[in-house]
Amino acid sequence: MTKFNILAVVQSGRLQYEALLLAASLRASNPDFQGKLFLAEPQQGGKWQRNPAVTDLALRDALLALGAEFLPFEAQVFGQDYPHGNKIEAIAALPEEPFLFLDTDTLITGDLATVGFDFTRPSASMRREGTWPIPDLYGPEIGEIWQSLYDKFGLSFAPTLDLSQPEGYWQRYMYFNAGWFFHASPRAFATRFIGYAMALRDQPTTAMIGQEIYPWLDQITLPLVIHALGGGRPGPELAGLDGAVTCHYRTLPLLYARESDRVTEVLEQICAPKEMRRILRDFEPVKLMVYQNRGKKARALFDRDDLPRRERAIRFVLKREGLWLR
Repeated sequence: MTKFNILAVVQSGRLQYEALLLAASLRASNPDFQGKLFLAEPQQGGKWQRNPAVTDLALRDALLALGAEFLPFEAQVFGQDYPHGNKIEAIAALPEEPFLFLDTDTLITGDLATVGFDFTRPSASMRREGTWPIPDLYGPEIGEIWQSLYDKFGLSFAPTLDLSQPEGYWQRYMYFNAGWFFHASPRAFATRFIGYAMALRDQPTTAMIGQEIYPWLDQITLPLVIHALGGGRPGPELAGLDGAVTCHYRTLPLLYARESDRVTEVLEQICAPKEMRRILRDFEPVKLMVYQNRGKKARALFDRDDLPRRERAIRFVLKREGLWLR
């Protein structure tokens, strides 16, 4: 198995607690992981006027004790105006070794060695909905919008199409969730990611004018980068990601509502030690959903074998029952 590093972005607030859960789940599920867990930390300066770094010393110490390594970087392109852009810029701070990016709201629940990574062929998460673009009644069509992006950067469009899907349907076009992606070269990936994202922000194509690009810019750009670097949609060898090996849960109420028993088992296992409780009791979602057992109430509302097709329907039930938290 190729040795690789894991990258996530950490900041004060919600992300610092999610990073702690991520680091603890990595240690619990992969105690012999050979790479490093890098936590990219934006610094005050550049595009961050305020200090976004983790200032809780006990939490920093806990992350270091779990083997995480802080990776400071200064945002020069996005910063506080578009915090999602942290993941775009942070990649450039990595050492030049294969990497797997994970959003902090991810738990590692299985053996990473079972995932068939080919780091020369990048890919990304397909656990997404058709959030972009939203075509106007009078055009241009969704295919025209996507083609204009590939044309802008001199990329071939036709090979990216899923011809099993009907023309004009969003799943025909390559669109990822940016919750995980990987590649062999942080330098090459960051160069494309930053360059393409800046170009789409500053000089959008005619076809995409009128489309909202925030907060979707990272996900709009990601398929272009992956295609340019010789990658594409994930194959069955990557099924462990968003499967038995990783879980991008997004929020803890959603985790309890829809994820597997293994996911909830890992979450509750890593939250149990006293040293974790001392820190995580200050994080409202863990305090309420795990320590005060509201997660079990949320779980009892749904049949994991017959979930609503749309996430909004799950959120509606959770909100109705007073169990929705960000």
